[in-house]
Amino acid sequence: MKKIFITGASSGLGKATAKLFAAQGWNVIATMRSPEKENELDKINNITLLPLDVTDTEQIKSTTEKAIATGPIDVVFNNAGYGLGGVFEAATDEQITRQINTNLLGVMRVTQAFIPHFREKKSGLFISTTSIGGLMAFPFFSVYHATKWALEGWSESLAFELGTHGIQVKTVSPGGIATDFAGRSLDMSVHAAYANDLQKLTEVMANPERRKNYSTAEQIATVVYEAATDGKSKLRYVAGEDAKAMYAQRKEVGDEAFRAGIKALFMG
Repeated sequence: MKKIFITGASSGLGKATAKLFAAQGWNVIATMRSPEKENELDKINNITLLPLDVTDTEQIKSTTEKAIATGPIDVVFNNAGYGLGGVFEAATDEQITRQINTNLLGVMRVTQAFIPHFREKKSGLFISTTSIGGLMAFPFFSVYHATKWALEGWSESLAFELGTHGIQVKTVSPGGIATDFAGRSLDMSVHAAYANDLQKLTEVMANPERRKNYSTAEQIATVVYEAATDGKSKLRYVAGEDAKAMYAQRKEVGDEAFRAGIKALFMG
């Protein structure tokens, strides 16, 4: 029976992925900052809960060791993350550092902790949740985009060096997901000088017509499962109809025309 290790499994895509893999007969190690508060995954027989804050280097080490002690791991799904939005000029150093620590360094550190295990058994797969925001950019999410673009480049490079040891690296880049990400997992920085532009962005993003094209967490989880099981040496999996459409449009019209369209849509 194969085994997957998942970060950020307390809600949204992480939880949906844990449930899907478990239903498909995999053993699942679902990690989250407060597993003692989980009241759904803990009732599924082939799911093991472990504590993990991906900004805590000591906990990464101890949780990785506990996971490997349960037997060989086949897939590591780096999913923990959150969004920092708003005005870059107003972002505090604490906000910027927390975003990079969680979304980028957390993924790097968890991956690095598992590489020796995968290298020893000459197989393994790292899948990281990036975002369509790792392939294009929207206004007022500059630090978030910095982490997601970095993950895409890091993954592309890492795939070369780990490939010689039988280890694969893949990314899943979702568009909008109908979860509580924007409420529970979104931090915002504001500044009066940008109030009008930020208000316009907020109105567009909150538009029900726009949100009806979002995917469910369960739909994106099926793409994670595809990446884990299709046997392809494919790097990027763009996930969700909205993400696929935007990515195709950018490639078709070119960067500058696409950027002009984004500006018109979100900033008037």
